Amino acid sequence: MHPGETDRTLLSPERRRADRARLATDVVDVLVIGGGVTGAGAALDAASRGLSVGLLEARDWAAGTSSRSSKLIHGGLRYLEQLAFPLVREALTERARLVTTIAPHLVRPLPFLLPLTAPVWQRAYYGAGVALYDVLGAAFARDRAIPRHRHLSRRAALRAFPALRRDVVRGAIRYWDAQVDDARHTLAVVRTAAGYGAAALSSARVVGLLRDGEAPDAAVTGVRVADLTDGSSFEVRARSVIAATGVWSDDVGEMLGAAAPSLRVRASKGVHLVVPRTAIDGGDLGPDGLILRTPTSVLFVIPWRDRWIVGTTDTPWRLDRDHPAASSADIAYLLDQVNRVLSRPLSADDVVGVYAGLRPLLAGESDETSRLSREHAVVTPVPGLVLVAGGKYTTYRVMAADAVDAAVEALPGAPGSRTAQLPLVGARGWAGVRDRAAGLAAEHGLPEETVTRLLHRHGDEVLAVLDLVRGDPALGRPLDGAPEHLAAEVVHAVTAEGALHVDDVLTRRTRISIETPHRGVESAPQVAALMGGVLGWDDERTAREVRHYTARVEAERESQRMLDDRTADAARLGAPDVRAAV
Repeated sequence: MHPGETDRTLLSPERRRADRARLATDVVDVLVIGGGVTGAGAALDAASRGLSVGLLEARDWAAGTSSRSSKLIHGGLRYLEQLAFPLVREALTERARLVTTIAPHLVRPLPFLLPLTAPVWQRAYYGAGVALYDVLGAAFARDRAIPRHRHLSRRAALRAFPALRRDVVRGAIRYWDAQVDDARHTLAVVRTAAGYGAAALSSARVVGLLRDGEAPDAAVTGVRVADLTDGSSFEVRARSVIAATGVWSDDVGEMLGAAAPSLRVRASKGVHLVVPRTAIDGGDLGPDGLILRTPTSVLFVIPWRDRWIVGTTDTPWRLDRDHPAASSADIAYLLDQVNRVLSRPLSADDVVGVYAGLRPLLAGESDETSRLSREHAVVTPVPGLVLVAGGKYTTYRVMAADAVDAAVEALPGAPGSRTAQLPLVGARGWAGVRDRAAGLAAEHGLPEETVTRLLHRHGDEVLAVLDLVRGDPALGRPLDGAPEHLAAEVVHAVTAEGALHVDDVLTRRTRISIETPHRGVESAPQVAALMGGVLGWDDERTAREVRHYTARVEAERESQRMLDDRTADAARLGAPDVRAAV
């Protein structure tokens, strides 16, 4: 992208209208279905190659799996036990790229403690695995942004993480991975793709495929789309279509009819709890995260701003995919597992937020989701259609490049992927702003801590947010019920980040929905008023947005009181999606 073209990345209401009109009339080289991280990555990969690109998302950017992860960029230490060395090495390569070049403002190194609870054999066994993990990642960490592992004695382990039970822990190994704000990272990928000319439309649900004939193997030539902002419909023509729909992959298969795709995707539910930092004493030096072995998988305790994320579960899910629900059994399981090593047990009363996501796993012979493959697959069931599924968040860029490679096979002269060293929106000028928190705070009359938080959410886009405050000092005030966020961030979410609903802002542009005890309900009226001022909502529309959001929170709370998946799912479906109101 050339200097002066920054405005092309803005996902403004005006940009959406222009992209909608363009997609309805043009024939694009590559049309991507799915606005999660893999679909966004495919749109960026194709657009940065110089191809004309469309990107369609049924709800909001990262509304599904890509906003509900463990917030980690990692190689997958546990996959070493499965001897999946190429998968781990690939992921560690991507980790280094994200930390150093692609998104250093959003992806940061994070230390983890692997507590040792057994005699000497455990230190030797785990130590060998972590050493191999370092070796597999070292060749790609040019400036060694990720430190090497260290062995800690029992005393050093307890000093690093005082909340550990003294009668259980015999020592620890400290190793490093990285952390990401997944929803904001996916959004940055979408905006970067838009900067390269991709037409990006959220609230645009694909309802059918266009085919070149009636035969089962007839080529796909485009899609039919329902615009959920106004109830209209239109068609998009494309030379190649990529479906990056994750756990919704079967929906595309149903659209194909007899030409069923040659891959199967299973959904695995992962539930996470958010608790205050004060609920777990993580020491004064870190804090480090924890990785714990469980009977079926691993459990993470992850520092997240001024809180902790505890997760995750790993269970099959065959119910509603748009709104996976956490049950009281999921919450009890996580509390039971983490309390085995904590000196002060957590209780349900400590939980501030809960979120559940679905992992798209390639199905193998075993039905146990913890054993299903985390590798990805790219298939072309009929000409003109590419399906990509599986994988993990960390390797989204590789998945996207593979999918685009398959899509452009029929396009002569198409160049190869360029995204390995391509900084995202927010990262290009990161080096110039990352140490300017104090100066920017003084210049705009804001607390330095506030600007520091803005920097790690927006990168060099912090200047655009602060310009809003300069133009209207009232936007420099904290949000009701969420003092860590400014009113300016809501306006920026609408004018630059494609937010169309209150839920988009409270759940993904910010994380107020999981970081506050009220789960965003106290903030919703002010957020709706700010959004309405930009989008031209009347009083009825503004009130409806607040009602929808409040109903969503109430339904989630009710689902988390249910004993099993089926009753939790039924409770969560008591609140319809806000986009269904059109």
